[in-house]
Amino acid sequence: MVNAIKKYPIYAALLAAMLLWASSFIAMKLAFSGYDPRLVIFGRMAVATVCFLPIVGRLKGNRYRKGDIKYILFMALCEPCLYFIFEAKALENTTASQAGMITAMLPLMVALSAGLLLKERISRRTVFGFALAIAGAVWLSAGARPSEQAPHPALGNFLEFLAMACATGYTISLKYLTERYNPFFLTALMAFAGSIFFLPVLFMPSTVFPVRLHPVATLCIVYLGVFVTIGAFGLYNLAVSKIPANQATAFVNLIPVGTVLLGWLILNETLTPMQLLASALVIGGVVISQDKIPQAQQSDRR
Repeated sequence: MVNAIKKYPIYAALLAAMLLWASSFIAMKLAFSGYDPRLVIFGRMAVATVCFLPIVGRLKGNRYRKGDIKYILFMALCEPCLYFIFEAKALENTTASQAGMITAMLPLMVALSAGLLLKERISRRTVFGFALAIAGAVWLSAGARPSEQAPHPALGNFLEFLAMACATGYTISLKYLTERYNPFFLTALMAFAGSIFFLPVLFMPSTVFPVRLHPVATLCIVYLGVFVTIGAFGLYNLAVSKIPANQATAFVNLIPVGTVLLGWLILNETLTPMQLLASALVIGGVVISQDKIPQAQQSDRR
């Protein structure tokens, strides 16, 4: 187990990753305003892949073990493939602030998955907290009203929940793989897989290509590829390789706060008083459940 002093750099990496992820909701909203969402997703994967090409061969510490390929493929399928499909559609239908709030449920989903798949004890407090968070998410969606920025908020919030389910599968498989693979090598694999997976969308008849360059949207794609896909995922993967997955995902609770603040500052998004109460219920459920998950720390099997 890493001692307390050595954990400070890990916590700093997680904090930076969460702030970058919070900003990604805003960047995606801005990018979607200029380009087809499918082009945005492929673009960010392609940018990350190009950045990784010169260094991927220098990433040491990878030890393949028979059977790992199925875990690698499952990890890549969960994220970025299915995750970005659900998140892109979510942000077409709901606000960045509401989508960011749904991410607060990820730590609970990881804890429950660890209990079911790794046979770790799930306390009643964890289950109760998860139920509160689910109730808060439903209330948040029910209280949302269609607008230009969120034409179908309930659908968008549900799709973001599905994205979090994919993120749960990614985190569990990532924790298993980081025992034998360099975290940034796994990040590179994720970018490569995403580029290949989303390449066919360029040839779909329904894909709309831009007739002119949108500077802000283009900069957002580059930002998503370099700072979020490489930076945030790389830092998060590094942290998961050093501490239990449940400890790392607890930092996800910072994403909703950052997203709501940035959504207000940049996109002029607001939450109604009822939605603020619903958001508080989501956060409250997460806090209640996080109090009693000491067994989850046993998932550090290094």
